[in-house]
Amino acid sequence: MCSIFQSFPLGPKQGHITVSEQGGEFVALPQDSAKVKIQGYPDVQISKESTRSLTQRENAKSAFLPHDETVSKRIYHAWQDMGLPGALEEIINSSHDVPTWICSVSQKLLMLTRLTGSLHGSFFPHLSLSNEEIVSKYSSVQHWGSSPVKAFAWHPHTVKFALALQDDSIRVHSSASDLTPILKHKLQKNVASLAWQPNSSSVLAVACQSCVLIWHIEPTSLATRPSASSVQVLQRGGHCPVTMVHWSPDGRTLLSVSPVDASILAWAVAMETCMPLWRYGGGGVSLVTWSPDGSKVFSATPSNVFRVWETRSWTCEKWYSVTGHVKAACWSPEGNVVLFATENQPIIYSLTFAAVSDESSPVIGGSQTAVACADLSETSIEMSDGKAIKVGGQIHQMVWDPQGGRLAVILGESCEFVAVFRTQRSPMLEITPCGLVRGQDGERPEMVQFKPSFDGGSLLTVVWSSGRIGYIPLYYISSAGVNEMPQPPVINTHRFSNGLYSNT
Repeated sequence: MCSIFQSFPLGPKQGHITVSEQGGEFVALPQDSAKVKIQGYPDVQISKESTRSLTQRENAKSAFLPHDETVSKRIYHAWQDMGLPGALEEIINSSHDVPTWICSVSQKLLMLTRLTGSLHGSFFPHLSLSNEEIVSKYSSVQHWGSSPVKAFAWHPHTVKFALALQDDSIRVHSSASDLTPILKHKLQKNVASLAWQPNSSSVLAVACQSCVLIWHIEPTSLATRPSASSVQVLQRGGHCPVTMVHWSPDGRTLLSVSPVDASILAWAVAMETCMPLWRYGGGGVSLVTWSPDGSKVFSATPSNVFRVWETRSWTCEKWYSVTGHVKAACWSPEGNVVLFATENQPIIYSLTFAAVSDESSPVIGGSQTAVACADLSETSIEMSDGKAIKVGGQIHQMVWDPQGGRLAVILGESCEFVAVFRTQRSPMLEITPCGLVRGQDGERPEMVQFKPSFDGGSLLTVVWSSGRIGYIPLYYISSAGVNEMPQPPVINTHRFSNGLYSNT
């Protein structure tokens, strides 16, 4: 199976920025003259300096207060916020104030606590990491610790999005208002994920270090700093740090996961109660995504175990990989295909699920083998200026647009492109080259997301390493009209015969 990049069209040359897809080809213009603004969409550029100055302004008052809090008080406050794991981590972080042997013992106790919480008898290296290291390792943002933007989420119904900054404040940008609400809370630390509630105009879920925060942000409010009364705190012992939150398509249930907790928590937010979905094995849950039809949930662990759940009785199929944990996953619009990639292989795999005729029967209906759809191995491709550049490698993140026509992929840490593919789901899944998205000189893609709805195609949103939020409109014929067009050669499907992935 050869790299799909060998069939890619010419990439944009250096000094050019990708602005759109039109007529089946990507349009790139010189970055000093490219008009990348889209009318009606917020023009957002977040810099590390602006985040730092915001933090300094927020802490200006505290600069005149005495900072003589003892180690014991800090440990006590950490215990109040995050329980025993938080207290142990505070001891480790205060190594210059406590004896070395106490730090060493605390580190071993923290690992033991997390290992016990994971309800598994094997050793998982990630359990010995700090909260920040865990969030950084499993975050959707490529360089979570250094990126000016730590999390991003489009609103499902309007031109509005939320983004989290390095100081853990959250800004809400909207085309309908010049006001930019800033959300701050004492428990809002190490923000890793944001999710707007479907069928709602004002509810935002935030995955934090010790809890899940639910903000209620009224769209008609003129307040730029919503008060603490606008927040619900969802917290459960041993479930931290929270690295991902995901709403059900009907907005009734919120899932939250932590790589140190083997349970997926299904929250009834209005009642502030949760049902833990626990299965033996995996050492925690690092990724969760709900299928668009609401019938299934894909979850991955920090080990080689991943699962597909059906959401009626919450039974699941358990799968194993020999190439590391699942790093990225996304569902087709119909919810019958899930694409995924592991941390050690540059290959996109798919699992297909048959339609269940009897809706009262809790059947997952998944295929018994995973199919390799595209090989993204590193190879040299030619740019439009004739120069060759290496593209490809391990997959960090991939998203499938709501129309099912485009798939966007972020590759290894040093790759400066977003790879975009055409996808066709019927009569069989096909993934073919579309083009490369390039930002300004020196920018790397940190995170990608498609706007939930966009007339004429899809709107790809890229969070760049500079803190710039980029919009790339992709105009193309919908899947209903694709069959009328000549199709490029298919280079996608190859079924493994060695049983690399199998379910039990």
